[in-house]
Amino acid sequence: MTQNQKQNQNHADRLTARERIQQAHERQARADRLRRRIVIGVSATALLALAGGTALAINAASSDGAAATDTVDVTAASAPLVVPANTSGPDGTLVVYGKADAPHTLQVFEDFRCPVCRTFESADGKAVQQLADDGTYKIEYHLAAFLDTNLGGKGSHTALAAAGAALNEGVDKFKQFHDVLYANQPDEREDAFGDVNHLLTLADKVPGLKTDAFTKAVTEGTYAPWAAKVATAFDSSGVTGTPTVKLDGKPLTLFAGGGRTMSPEQFTAQIQQATAAH
Repeated sequence: MTQNQKQNQNHADRLTARERIQQAHERQARADRLRRRIVIGVSATALLALAGGTALAINAASSDGAAATDTVDVTAASAPLVVPANTSGPDGTLVVYGKADAPHTLQVFEDFRCPVCRTFESADGKAVQQLADDGTYKIEYHLAAFLDTNLGGKGSHTALAAAGAALNEGVDKFKQFHDVLYANQPDEREDAFGDVNHLLTLADKVPGLKTDAFTKAVTEGTYAPWAAKVATAFDSSGVTGTPTVKLDGKPLTLFAGGGRTMSPEQFTAQIQQATAAH
């Protein structure tokens, strides 16, 4: 190899090295952008709250714009559809908690892996349930699984399928298991909910839930196709993030000034003011 050829080769190697470094930086930048979209900071949440909008803390589109349903497990797509007992709505994709004749409807849009959903449930979950138990409204749960796309893994779908098994045992069992899942939600970067054995362990926290039928359904993924259908219904709802909560179709404010979650008293007052106007 001539001296000029060696120099050209060295120059090419340096270019290749720089290109690799640049590509690595670009990959990191994409990861950082995705991370910022997935977990919105307090300042962003505060801006949403000040604007009077619901805190859309999780973007329902993946980083490359793919639909959440792209990650539906192959077995879920090919297995027969089994709809749990006690479902509601079109194709059994809704879960309704509360009195059927309640004068108002609270729509709750959540993903079991959504960390801000856990923040909302931790702060206001008891108030949300109490108002349903009092007959102020019934709750419609619209459940998503797009975080499996955004974060990787299958925890959202697997937890949703297990929630279907709980629903098959009864709406009250579903509600209790729903609350247990949020109280024991792993870091959103971990996929602990993708492990059915972990979900079965959590089911021990709901008295009377872990029947042979429930255990079999969770272990075998009986309701995985149903979970995929529920997730698809969420994708078609027009809601772009979770948590989103609407009363009779009108979005509610979930965060107060400074990005703080509304207190139970504030949430209840907001509901009372809205229902009094009807």
